[in-house]
Amino acid sequence: MAAAAAEAPLTGVAWAASPEAAPAGWTAITVTVDGAAANLGKGFGHKSGGYLCVSTGGAQAAPGSVVTDVVVLSDRSPQPPGFTRAPEFPEPRTGVSRKKRVYVKLVPVEAAETAVLDIQLSPKNKAIPHYLKIGEMGNFAVWCKKGPVLKRNPPPGAHPPHPQRGPGAALLQAPDSHQKYPPRRALSTKPSSDSSNVYGLSAMDGVPFTLHPKFESKLGAGSNALLAELNVKSLADIEKEYNYAFVVERTAAARLPPGVC
Repeated sequence: MAAAAAEAPLTGVAWAASPEAAPAGWTAITVTVDGAAANLGKGFGHKSGGYLCVSTGGAQAAPGSVVTDVVVLSDRSPQPPGFTRAPEFPEPRTGVSRKKRVYVKLVPVEAAETAVLDIQLSPKNKAIPHYLKIGEMGNFAVWCKKGPVLKRNPPPGAHPPHPQRGPGAALLQAPDSHQKYPPRRALSTKPSSDSSNVYGLSAMDGVPFTLHPKFESKLGAGSNALLAELNVKSLADIEKEYNYAFVVERTAAARLPPGVC
């Protein structure tokens, strides 16, 4: 069978008493992977049998949702958190026991990363490559195939919102594909006569000049107060202070063999 030939995620999984009982938009799984009749028989609790059926968009158990997981449990097992019991067609009758139950997990398509793409049946002793076994019903093993959910494409003409632009946004933009180098003016930090060009401002423009408080008292006594504390040395003083005769080095060189020097 090909319940999801186009690899579209399933939007519902249900059980039908017969293929004809499946409503419009639902497809009954009538054959196994071997081509045998997929009537679940008494194993599902119905003497007349039953069929699994799936939907790929024609009908949805929860509008706007896709099936992200399916489990088959016994009637004594508790319902898993986040799962809902699969619907039955026609509506289940009171007093009819079912040994196995099908539970599905439905997630909004926008929030789903992976989903169930297909469900197939096989004999219990046969595995289906690339499918995950989710349980057994009657004489069959139930398998599901999962895959990524293809998100809807945005409508034509729609573009993702651009980040808010600031004065320095031009410096972060990639240059035009036809332009070999970025504009030199945008990278320049030299002042410009054009006051409207924010790129012509230097980093110190608009910063007021102030003197540290510890120097204000000295300036008050005269402009030469600062120079009084300076020790000015001549070239001769510097040469005398840092004079080094290399006596140790010369003595050590004199003691070396002649071939080494």
